Amino acid sequence: MNDDKIISLQVNRKDFEEVYLHGNQGSLFFSPSVKGKFITTVVMAFILVILFFFKDDLSKEKFGILYFVSFLFLLCAVYLSLAVNKVSKWKKEVVAYLKTLENAEIYQIQFNAKVFKVNLNHHKETSLWTEFTAAEIDEKFIALEGKFNYMFPKKSMRASDYDLLKQAVKKNVQ
Repeated sequence: MNDDKIISLQVNRKDFEEVYLHGNQGSLFFSPSVKGKFITTVVMAFILVILFFFKDDLSKEKFGILYFVSFLFLLCAVYLSLAVNKVSKWKKEVVAYLKTLENAEIYQIQFNAKVFKVNLNHHKETSLWTEFTAAEIDEKFIALEGKFNYMFPKKSMRASDYDLLKQAVKKNVQ
């Protein structure tokens, strides 16, 4: 007896973009992972500019403050550039993935009590439920992390299929 459940997804790029790029996720300077570093770098630059304006008023003993703040500014700038680079790479990967979805003829999820399979244009990825390390169930999507990472928007499937997948994820991923 085969108890495999099959869910077909209707691919609409906007549904996936809505989840991946919500809340400035794709913004280079205002994404949640970069925003704090950007603000810190701007504050350090502001302090450094003020110190440069008043550098003639600093005594020789206190001139080291200017060097120290310059070092902190450079350190902040390096961390900011690393964070921006990371967001840029992530965004390129997401855009490339979304382009593959635009041309998808088949996008199916198939699962049973032990195995979870995804079929995207006859490219099949198979995982055991035990290989998933984390799951996120939201009002708008279901995400799975493990050997392969997946995100399935609620809008891309029927409500009954979404509930079925949600129950399977709750049951099998802890």
